[in-house]
Amino acid sequence: EDIDVAMKLGAGYPMGPFELLDYVGLDTSKFIIDGWHEKDPDNPLFAPSPLLNKLVAEGKLGKKTGEGFYKHK
Repeated sequence: EDIDVAMKLGAGYPMGPFELLDYVGLDTSKFIIDGWHEKDPDNPLFAPSPLLNKLVAEGKLGKKTGEGFYKHK
């Protein structure tokens, strides 16, 4: 949450990175990152995220399921 607040207040972004991931969908984000990693496996920016993998495996996909990095109503 602190990172999202810092990006909104400090950088002027409309939402922070974790809010954006929840909005897009964690499964969609994982699919994209996995594809990038497959094409460029040596790039550390595209390394799989254990936390993202865990949330997706738990069915916590963001706004569409009501929970991701945040809980949604």
